[in-house]
Amino acid sequence: MQELFHCTQSCSQIQQLLSRIVKEVEKAYEVVVPYAIRQRRNTHLQKQRDAVIIAVHILGHMLGFTSERMWHQFVSQNLFLDQPFPERSRYHRRCRQLLSIIKWIRSRLIRLYSRKGSYGIIESLPIPLSHPARKYRAKRMREIADIGYCAAKKNTMG
Repeated sequence: MQELFHCTQSCSQIQQLLSRIVKEVEKAYEVVVPYAIRQRRNTHLQKQRDAVIIAVHILGHMLGFTSERMWHQFVSQNLFLDQPFPERSRYHRRCRQLLSIIKWIRSRLIRLYSRKGSYGIIESLPIPLSHPARKYRAKRMREIADIGYCAAKKNTMG
């Protein structure tokens, strides 16, 4: 019940967003997914196409839902009232099966719509590469690694 009041947008705004995502995902799906997978057996028996399942999955992540059960309940009660939608276990099974395709489509959409700026995100948390007792004798990554001070842990990291 954590996400009961999580979504503050109206259902019409969410449906418009879903339709835009479905259009983009369908374009990417045609390019990314091989013809043999798109034209596999028994696709006419599915309640929703793969592109719609992928779009719903992406929308759930965009809206910040972390519970799969609550997201499926929200989708089936608000977005697909008059259309058939797979039951919860079938939906999550399809999402797991489509995970590699979702990653390909996501990377394609990021390449298409990301801004080519001069700024990037750099993780500033130091990563220990060797045991503290061996940090001065370590030979791997000596050219690029540095011994730094972590103020949060009050120690040097190597």
